[in-house]
Amino acid sequence: MSRKTLIDVKDLSLTYPRVAGGLKGLLTRKAAPPKQALSGINLKIVEGESLALVGLNGSGKSTLLRILAGIYEPDTGSVEINGRTAALFNLGIGMRIDMSGRANILLMGMIAGFSRAEMLEIMPKIIAFSELEAVIDDPMVTYSQGMAMRLSFATITALKPEILLLDEWIGAGDRVFRLKAEKRLKGMVEGASGFVLASHNTKIVRRYCKTAIWLKDGHVEMQGSVDDVIDAFDAFTDKEHEKRQ
Repeated sequence: MSRKTLIDVKDLSLTYPRVAGGLKGLLTRKAAPPKQALSGINLKIVEGESLALVGLNGSGKSTLLRILAGIYEPDTGSVEINGRTAALFNLGIGMRIDMSGRANILLMGMIAGFSRAEMLEIMPKIIAFSELEAVIDDPMVTYSQGMAMRLSFATITALKPEILLLDEWIGAGDRVFRLKAEKRLKGMVEGASGFVLASHNTKIVRRYCKTAIWLKDGHVEMQGSVDDVIDAFDAFTDKEHEKRQ
């Protein structure tokens, strides 16, 4: 029995517009040559697969995740997503500080493609997990950053997506809450049909992913089993470290 294809990316490329640096650039807004963020990316994920994205800062990992989440659109190529997706990289994305915590739960869920009725059904569990019952009807502008992170984390992780996109292994709130959040995150990874993790933590990557893509300057430097890719990437970073000594 063939497995469902969840993510299918073909020949994807993206450039960023840039503004010339310095005071002159600030005053004139003179355009600089665009930055090639991603070039010729191809990948496919089927049910049950877990993929790691590794690379140095600026290699394109987070940009690729945002394209998979539908936040950015590529210049060329195609991206096909089949399944409900949850993205955990900017906790707080899609939230309105002028609205209450309860209203923001509805908003985040509906942005993710869930109906109002579905969100109302799971809302009590979201509020309980966030431990924000006492302030859930207060406007978000009165929340601390940690409280906002907890509400966002509790909401997104309650959606039980088929595809989970994660930028770094996120902890939210104080240590007690982080331990609870980590347990839920592990459960999400095990329960998701497809999982994509961009991370600098190679121990976490080896533990949770079966395959990996090494991005370098926006293109795929290597793709294969997680151990083979991480071994090659670690060897590269060791050499880079030696050069900078």
